[in-house]
Amino acid sequence: MRKIYALVLAVSLLGFSTLHGETSARNESEYEPFRRFSQVMDLVEEYYVQDISRGELVDDAITGMLQQLDPHSTYLTAEDFREMQESTSGEFTGIGIEITMENGRLLVVSPIEDTPAFKAGLRSGDIILEIDGEPTQDLNLLDAVRRIRGPKGEPVVLTILHADSKKPERVTIVRGVIPLISVKSQELEPGYLLVRVTRFNENTTEELEEALAKHDDLKGMVLDLRNNPGGLLDQAVSVSDVFLDDGLIVYIQGRDPANRKDFSAGNGGDDVTAPVVILINAGSASASEIVAGALQDHDRALVIGEPSFGKGSVQTVIPLPDGSGIKLTTALYYTPGGRSIQAEGIEPDIAIPFQAPPEEAEDEPRFILRERNLTRHLENENGHGGTGQQDVDNKAADMLAADNQLRLALELVKELPDIKRLK
Repeated sequence: MRKIYALVLAVSLLGFSTLHGETSARNESEYEPFRRFSQVMDLVEEYYVQDISRGELVDDAITGMLQQLDPHSTYLTAEDFREMQESTSGEFTGIGIEITMENGRLLVVSPIEDTPAFKAGLRSGDIILEIDGEPTQDLNLLDAVRRIRGPKGEPVVLTILHADSKKPERVTIVRGVIPLISVKSQELEPGYLLVRVTRFNENTTEELEEALAKHDDLKGMVLDLRNNPGGLLDQAVSVSDVFLDDGLIVYIQGRDPANRKDFSAGNGGDDVTAPVVILINAGSASASEIVAGALQDHDRALVIGEPSFGKGSVQTVIPLPDGSGIKLTTALYYTPGGRSIQAEGIEPDIAIPFQAPPEEAEDEPRFILRERNLTRHLENENGHGGTGQQDVDNKAADMLAADNQLRLALELVKELPDIKRLK
């Protein structure tokens, strides 16, 4: 009996020793990268040619780690964190562009309408080669944003290569206050309304509903999302809900299938029941693509123009105790039909490239709705303006004459009721 007990004890100890050895080996494997990181940091602190603090090294290491994941994950200093919150809820200064990094190149996703960058002629797809004479190839995205933004009234010089050009050009842009008004409207013909959504901030849905409330005899609507770089997810959902009475709008799916999250329309009646045509182009990104994809999948709107940007990843902002934070890509957007937006974008139902009018082809290759074209815009104190119906008609006529995509959108929205009856 004593021999049996000794054998059992020996086997038990052997099993424990094996299990403990496996656990130790696993722990050693897990901690080896941290040991290597600590060794490198010690070497830099001791031998690097310039003095650099451990805090700076850690910040730079975190920045590099997140930057290597994808173009949208990033480290936010306390100042960056505050500026990001201001850009969606408060007034801020800069030149007004959405930018991204792709293969080491700093690209313009879209200029925000009525901002210094927009007025200076920056376009979706432009490559920013230099900022104030300094090359951008070694900058991360936040460094580039920090250098471009600055106090109101101060200039920044960008060296730009347009997508359709072989020669870079230098553009001096004076920083200004970036407008937060995101919805503008213009009656194109009696009963047919153009609504231009320039971005998705905290007030977008409210501004959209206010614009629609002024037109109770709506026969059709053109929703212009061209060069809209996106914004807040909840606003993309609520804007889509204005046109849908029920059904899935978008869902986000992370690494774990169990963590899928659905966003659906409410059960109330449509705010807008009239036919809708949506305009998109390569500058339509993120929240714009959610709206276009949702209405397209529900057969609620006809989408025309050019393929959208394809920014279909979800970033979660996670604050850190010291006031800094990280912006981490945690999921992907999917349209109601299960299409991933990421790197694919939204394909229009009818593809039609923008064609500049011949007389403007050289000086203004991309026409987009401007403030002066809109009803109830503030007049320049040195200019002339009117508020009569003839002025409204003239503005609409000028806009239609200069924009082939808008002309087609208006014709299609007038024909949509007949097209749907034929299906």
